[in-house]
Amino acid sequence: MKFDFFLLENASWPVLLVEEAGKIRRANPAAHTLFGNILEGEGALLSAIWSAENKVSAELFLAHPENFASGMTSLKFSVKGGAAASFCAYVTHGTHDEQKFFTFQLHKESGGGAIETQSAHKQKLDCALQLARSVALDFNNALTSILGHSSLVLSRMDIKHPLRSSLVEIEKSASKAAEIANDLAAFSRNEKDIRVQIAGNLNAILQRTVEAFQTTDRGHITWSLQLERKLFSAVFDEAKIQQAFIKVIENALEAIQREGQITVQTRNLELSEATHDRNAKLAPGTYVCVEISDTGSGINAETIPRIFEPFFTTKNSSRHRGLGLAWVYGIVTNHGGGVAVSSEPGHETSVRLYLPARPVVVKDVSVDVSDFSGTQTILFVDDEDLLLTMGQMILASYGYNVLTANTGQKALDVFARNEKPIDLLITDLVMPKMSGRELIEKVRRLSPNTRVICSSGYVRANNAEERDSYLQKPFTSQELLRKVKQTLTH
Repeated sequence: MKFDFFLLENASWPVLLVEEAGKIRRANPAAHTLFGNILEGEGALLSAIWSAENKVSAELFLAHPENFASGMTSLKFSVKGGAAASFCAYVTHGTHDEQKFFTFQLHKESGGGAIETQSAHKQKLDCALQLARSVALDFNNALTSILGHSSLVLSRMDIKHPLRSSLVEIEKSASKAAEIANDLAAFSRNEKDIRVQIAGNLNAILQRTVEAFQTTDRGHITWSLQLERKLFSAVFDEAKIQQAFIKVIENALEAIQREGQITVQTRNLELSEATHDRNAKLAPGTYVCVEISDTGSGINAETIPRIFEPFFTTKNSSRHRGLGLAWVYGIVTNHGGGVAVSSEPGHETSVRLYLPARPVVVKDVSVDVSDFSGTQTILFVDDEDLLLTMGQMILASYGYNVLTANTGQKALDVFARNEKPIDLLITDLVMPKMSGRELIEKVRRLSPNTRVICSSGYVRANNAEERDSYLQKPFTSQELLRKVKQTLTH
């Protein structure tokens, strides 16, 4: 078992990380509140808070793991003020950097020595949240490797390659799994899902989405992209909005039985008064409109009013759950926008997605991968070797000089011995011993001109500066390369 103290750092109950010799290596804020100044400094010992009322000394307790093999153990500790308090302690042991450690998770006992019913329920929930955090972190790292490698191969693969469609399906499945991982991470934070939203140009996402659907088995489809060159800036959750685009295009493809055309348009819209487009109610303001049209079989007038109902579908009910447009509607309205659909049997169907925008033009980010190349030196830091390999392969294949480190201290060692300046640091925020934020602070003192990108699948950006340099896991090779290019050129 390996320790990841970060998972317990913000626990509402006291948690101690104790070395085999009895030195308290780390304590979370709840522990500091309970025990007070005695935990300050680097020399705090478990014996200093260990009550003499316990059957054995702290040293003997740690020397015999069988003392806590059954899980919960009743222990007494001297809390702030000197009084002895009884706790139900959940003690585990494991290794980190080949050194043995113990974790003490302390839950207050009632007067009779049993955990109160409410506390017991909370403890179960807290344990579930801790497990969810661990799973979300590991899952996100694995998916980052899958998405990074698959998107890199897709970017280099000929559009007519016979295996391209299979690779596209792998990437789509990994993207769906990434959504599950992000939802799990949101649940484990025990808070409303606050996803990262960025201000940007929707044209780039539409181009990437359409490109993924342009496979050899869809040769009967003609694609037309009519994108506003000076599109206004919208604020959006990129993963969610791309899901909405994918679902609308999938519906359009299913509607075209033989040959047909799918047209994707974007345009700016400025409304001086409230406006209706079918069922979409738009308040006065500035919007970006994304319209996806197909020359398929169309939708009859009786069906149109029901298309946003959950579980309603005109397709084979054994294969479709009827959540497609309901999902799209939910995503867009959660962004403050609206969705309108117009159609008639045998004629064009048009789906219009309206998203609030600012009348500021964001430069298009070209999907031409040749734009992503560079020669700068990049230090990639992550405690997962899979991600170090992925990051090095992707960035090196586009000309960058890539160095790697799997701990914060090793990253600082690279800065100390590297003769040439390091232009960019890419670091995970969640790492043992030295967190990504600690590393960034040290690097900024050591090398002020080094640019920074921070990444995580669990921790959110703290402020506006961090949000600008934030890359959420899991990410594709294109997202990594785009972020690197933007950071190095601005």
